[in-house]
Amino acid sequence: MPATQTDVLLLCGAYALLGVLVLVVLTGLRLPRWLKGAAVVSVSACYAVVFFAIQHLLGWSAPAAVPDRFQLLWARVVEPAPAQGQAGAIHLWLEALDDANLPSGVPRAYLLPYSPQLAGRVIHAQGEIMKGRPQGGRAEFFGNAAEMELRTGSTAAPSTQSVPAGGDPSGGGLLDPAFLGGQSKTVELAPLPAPVLPAKDTPPPPSP
Repeated sequence: MPATQTDVLLLCGAYALLGVLVLVVLTGLRLPRWLKGAAVVSVSACYAVVFFAIQHLLGWSAPAAVPDRFQLLWARVVEPAPAQGQAGAIHLWLEALDDANLPSGVPRAYLLPYSPQLAGRVIHAQGEIMKGRPQGGRAEFFGNAAEMELRTGSTAAPSTQSVPAGGDPSGGGLLDPAFLGGQSKTVELAPLPAPVLPAKDTPPPPSP
C-alpha cells in the first residue's frame, strides 16, 4: 500500500478512535436516547466524510518547508492577477535527495509565495530541464560557481532575471501564517550535482 494511503488510513483511524472515546463519554450522560442515537449516527457518518475529504486533498501543493536538498522535477508559475484578487503562486514538484545527491523520498508538490525573483529562477530552471540538464536546489546554494563547475563539469547559464543580493525577501515575520506553518519563502536552484558514489574497492594484487 502506498505511504500516502497508509497515512490517510492512520489519520482516519485516529479520528475514529477519538469519536469512539467521545461516544463512550456521551453514553454515560443522562441524555434522551434519541439524542444519543443521533450522536452515534452523526459521528459514524463523519468517518466516511473525513476519509473521502482527505482523498480530495491529496496531490495539492502543500505550503510546507521544502526538503533541505532536492531535485526539481517540474514547476508551474502562476502570475499575480490583482483584478481577480490573486496574489500569484509558485508550485514546485520536488524529490528529496540525501547527502550523496541520491533520491531519498517520494516526489511531492510544494507551494511557495510568488515573487518576481523566484519566478525568474524557476522559469530559467525549467528551460534547463527542457535542455536535458537536471536542476536541483536547497534552502541555501549548493556552493559557489567554482565548486559547482568542479562537481558537475559545467556551469549554470546566467539567468536573464535580475536577482538582488541575498535572495528573495522573507517578509511576514513571526505573525505570518506561512512562517508559523514552516513554509519556505524561497529556494536556490542550480544544476543538479552528480551523485557521490562510494569509492571502488582496490583489487588485490595478483598472486605470484
